[in-house]
Amino acid sequence: MKLKLVSWNVNGLRSCVNKGFHDYFNHIQADIFCLQETKLQEGQIHLELGEGYQQYWNYALKKGYSGTAVFSRLPPLSVRYGLEDETEPEGRIITLEFETFYLVTVYTPNAKRDLSRLAYRVEWEDRFRRYVLQLDARKPVIICGDLNVAHQEIDLKNAKGNRGNSGFTEEEREKMTRLLDSGFTDSFRYLYPERRDAFSWWSNMPKVRERNVGWRIDYFLVSTRLRPFISDACIDSDVFGSDHCPVVLDMAEF
Repeated sequence: MKLKLVSWNVNGLRSCVNKGFHDYFNHIQADIFCLQETKLQEGQIHLELGEGYQQYWNYALKKGYSGTAVFSRLPPLSVRYGLEDETEPEGRIITLEFETFYLVTVYTPNAKRDLSRLAYRVEWEDRFRRYVLQLDARKPVIICGDLNVAHQEIDLKNAKGNRGNSGFTEEEREKMTRLLDSGFTDSFRYLYPERRDAFSWWSNMPKVRERNVGWRIDYFLVSTRLRPFISDACIDSDVFGSDHCPVVLDMAEF
């Protein structure tokens, strides 16, 4: 089965809907379309997505905060919200089980500008890695979402000036390295190891996006045994509507 998967941190879905969300959704024709930072509660939006899409939502308890969603034309065998043994009050994870793989969409906690949440972030990363490894022991896993880290210097415009800042601390980068080393592949870097100026997030400061002063913090990671089936991985940086842009993964039949 060939698959087209999309992941987009929409930074408030209701706002993004007013900025062209449906145009992109209808154009891309994804089999599975994942969202992070929906920032809404149940009943606050009604989406008409076309025939065949089932909608799965994980809302944060805190209003106007976090939240994830998955829209799938493939019927899952099961759906899980949160980590395996607990709920996630911040609505950060949804797992869909299909016949031949798991799909996990995730919005990784931000360490905050003052790094006040870094310790929580590091502990959360360890729990998340254990969770996806449990899934990977059963069948391959595709992880997508806003992982809130630029892994290597090539993944942000100003590496030197941002070293030690939230999203580019040694602790966060090491956790990403450990996740990849445990059996996962960054699909974009696998295909394009030297591509520079490929970013998925830009701050809201004036002309930052216009000058492409960004970070690549949105990813598709796949179980390493799925590498042969990666057809393409791209960043749709010309799509607006959020401070992030969509990232796309095309998989050959597996």
